[in-house]
Amino acid sequence: MKKLAISFAVGAASLLSVGTAVMVPTTAQAQPAVIVQTPPPPPRSEHVPPPRRGYVWAPGHYEWHRGRHVWVAGNWVRARPGYAYRAPEWRERDGRWEYNRGRWDRDHDGVPNRYDRRPDNPNRS
Repeated sequence: MKKLAISFAVGAASLLSVGTAVMVPTTAQAQPAVIVQTPPPPPRSEHVPPPRRGYVWAPGHYEWHRGRHVWVAGNWVRARPGYAYRAPEWRERDGRWEYNRGRWDRDHDGVPNRYDRRPDNPNRS
């Protein structure tokens, strides 16, 4: 009987630990694509403050919130050595507008590394 109770306790603990590991969200999860029919308004004019050491300026842009375009003001983002910052952008594709979030690109080719067949290629300019 004691062996059965110990086996049951070990099994329950292992199930709980597996369930917890699977359900914990991570911050690196991919964001869903935003595709809308309405083009964004023209970008607003904004004052860019003087450069800050160790930071990159992320320009203001429109994001899609609750069925409409909402302006997000520019801000400073901590620089990542070896990476180039790509600002968020809207692109028209087949009559629809697709939003691409701001991202960091390691090999400076403009292609996110997850889509790049040869990421971090040192021979690219």
